Amino acid sequence: MMIHPLSDVQSTNIGTDTRIWQFSVVLKDAVIGNNCNVCAHTLIESDVVVGNNVTIKSGVYLWDGLRIEDDVFIGPCVAFTNDKTPRSKQYPEAFLSTTVKKGASIGANATILPGIILGEHCMIGAGAVVTKDVPAYAVVVGNPASIIRILEK
Repeated sequence: MMIHPLSDVQSTNIGTDTRIWQFSVVLKDAVIGNNCNVCAHTLIESDVVVGNNVTIKSGVYLWDGLRIEDDVFIGPCVAFTNDKTPRSKQYPEAFLSTTVKKGASIGANATILPGIILGEHCMIGAGAVVTKDVPAYAVVVGNPASIIRILEK
């Protein structure tokens, strides 16, 4: 495990061969698997679980309730959300859970609304706004994101 000295990592639940780069914040109860790469300028809240072999590029914030399975790629500045009706200083009883299944890839600047499941090996195009579940192996683009093809298994 490599943690850059300019990061703030409070969790001890970090797997072997994982790299966390500068200006990253990882809160106390976050879980990060083996062989992950957490790039600079990222935030991982406490109620987040990240699998093995996951790449999290710069400018990504992983909010409470997010579950990321193995072999996922999260491109730069992907925006996850966990509250459908956010208001300042008004918090839900529980944040919505979002799941990114094994092998999914999310392109730069995509926005993922809360409570969504991104299926295994799906591909989210850069800038897409994902408002509903994405099936396994689907490629989605646009706003709102829509399926343009299904990848071969």
